[in-house]
Amino acid sequence: MTIDITDSKTSRIISELVNAPVRVGYSPTERPLRWHERQPANVRMKPYGFGKKHYLYRYLSPLEALGVALRVRAPAIRPLPFETTRALALLAKHKIQPNAFIAVHAGASFVGRRWQPERFAEAIDRIARETGLRVVLVGGPDEGEATDKIIAAAKTSVVNLAGMLRLETLLALLKEARLFLGNESGPMHIAAAAGTPVVGLFGLTNPVRWAPVGVPSVSLRPSMPCDCVGGDLCRRTDPSKACCVWRLDVDPVVEAALELLARTEIALEAAV
Repeated sequence: MTIDITDSKTSRIISELVNAPVRVGYSPTERPLRWHERQPANVRMKPYGFGKKHYLYRYLSPLEALGVALRVRAPAIRPLPFETTRALALLAKHKIQPNAFIAVHAGASFVGRRWQPERFAEAIDRIARETGLRVVLVGGPDEGEATDKIIAAAKTSVVNLAGMLRLETLLALLKEARLFLGNESGPMHIAAAAGTPVVGLFGLTNPVRWAPVGVPSVSLRPSMPCDCVGGDLCRRTDPSKACCVWRLDVDPVVEAALELLARTEIALEAAV
């Protein structure tokens, strides 16, 4: 059996060449077939399965097509015990208690999808002042420019771990965070899979399809249609090449973080 969730010209060619007895593919496809192409699938799956519009259910759609019931509806990843030990040691080194800090990720694959560092700094200052929570910056080794600008602009003392964590340790660290605040990106979904509440900052990408799932969360997005603020940098119809998140003000981000912290504090107290 082959299951084609890439839904591309290349993946369809590969599926056809493999010629497995059962070939599962989307109908209709997200990338329409040209006149000389054909859909090799003999089991057709819906673009979004189980009647849901979130992209998670696009990836779960093969199960519905094959008659398999959903047993788990939200991704969940547990860090390895030794990675948790490593993350806790890092926090202790900076005198940070578990569940007493906000993890902030200011990076993204394209500069237009990164909320402005000075706005992150202002939001961090206000949230830290209101809650007393510490702040830990996370990100890849190529995201140092954004974190450096946040550190320069923030009045709050922050711990910068950007570029210092391998992916497995990042997962463990995010699990220990009280809240994740960051752009729509991989770490946002990792935080959600770890069970951490999330405030996600979106631009042209629609949160209806890409919001974090399985945890308390708030997805913020400026009003649409977007008045272009990116000039020649933007490709207005491409969510991965648009600067719409730059239009997001600080106030709603701070309000969302405080509201989510208050809401989840009640759940934490009940659990204890």
